[in-house]
Amino acid sequence: MLKTFREHIEISFPELLENHFIIACSGGLDSTVLVELCNRAQLQFSIAHCNFQLRGNASDEDETFVRSLANNINKPVYVTHFDTLGYVNQHKVSVQMAARELRYAWFKQLLNQDAGKYVLTAHHANDNIETFLINLSRGTGIDGLTGIPAKINYLRRPLLPYTREELENFAKSENLNWREDASNANTKYLRNKIRLEVIPKLNELHPTFSKNFKNTLQYLHQTETIASTYLLKLKKDLFVSKDGKVEIEIDKLRDLQPLPIYLYALFNPYGFKEMDNLEGLLNGLSGKQLQSNTHILVKNRNVLLLTSKSDAKSVVDEFLIPEDKVPLNLPVNLKFTKVSERYDNTKYEIYVQKSALKYPLTVRKWKSGDYFYPIGLNRKKKLSKYFKDEKVDVLSKEETWLLCSGEQIVWVVGMRADHRFRVVDTTQEILKIDIK
Repeated sequence: MLKTFREHIEISFPELLENHFIIACSGGLDSTVLVELCNRAQLQFSIAHCNFQLRGNASDEDETFVRSLANNINKPVYVTHFDTLGYVNQHKVSVQMAARELRYAWFKQLLNQDAGKYVLTAHHANDNIETFLINLSRGTGIDGLTGIPAKINYLRRPLLPYTREELENFAKSENLNWREDASNANTKYLRNKIRLEVIPKLNELHPTFSKNFKNTLQYLHQTETIASTYLLKLKKDLFVSKDGKVEIEIDKLRDLQPLPIYLYALFNPYGFKEMDNLEGLLNGLSGKQLQSNTHILVKNRNVLLLTSKSDAKSVVDEFLIPEDKVPLNLPVNLKFTKVSERYDNTKYEIYVQKSALKYPLTVRKWKSGDYFYPIGLNRKKKLSKYFKDEKVDVLSKEETWLLCSGEQIVWVVGMRADHRFRVVDTTQEILKIDIK
């Protein structure tokens, strides 16, 4: 096994030959074998162990075992202790999820401290089968059926080609010791139930089930690669970047059949997973929107508009501008300059009669009922009607700021000035306001 492992590293993980890495070791069979194989292959690594303090003395004995293992092969060891149950109560997650979140956050801290460039975990072929069956039982697309990735970000999983039986045979042949976690025999956990009850039945039905499954995963990976390549080309044609948003023509989406699976493939990466909601958006009224944790998807006439939720967006919706100084925290970068001549207004530069302004000015978002007198029109117009006539999409409306004097709009910033503040007397002070 050592020979095939070394060849596997050279072919699939050459970066591990050249860089120091960390092995996440619980003290169980899988991670102990991974440590042994990497040590025999003369790779440069440290060991990291998490004591989740869930099993009393057994947790402390696991820690002692890992410290001894690292000492025996002369490798650095990092150990941390977690109040796992406290985390569960605080964040309202399962014990398994708490342990996962805590350990991966700690791994990132170790990497940031230059303890290594990668973290190796001991996931193996049986873990892949379990993950496949869990995802299958919950319902998933092809991305949930391709198993655990061998490489993702800083994580590396070099044992995925090997079954647990192969790992155990190697450990016994080399007289290795390891720790048994009693919780692994508790079938109240779904993964354990699948491991202990479902997979043995599948092996009974077909003795070569594990081998056949590995072949199936390989075929699924290849299929996903083909599908991903096609989707990239499709997105390049459909998703058009424009003014900080992505526009997707609805008619082109409707031409894709079967529509639900295309919608899932195109929008799932942005957090939109409910196909009924997406199809409803295509058929909904202009202005209807969906929100995921990271993105907003809005129907605007004959297109969908996709934009990310920006953490930089201010929660403040009104800013004051005193006469003597323009504050630095404005959501739009305005510049006020006294000038002797006026020129034609543009979207990004307007000229106003300073004496008509009442300070402090305000910069705010528009609200229902707002109106102004578009310059050149000299009559009142509701802002909502102005946006509609100008074909301003829903997202752009939400991002529009108004420069106001009292309750009166001076400028729909970046769009149109108000007629009431136009320059009528060039002998008085003229103020040029522009977007820097």
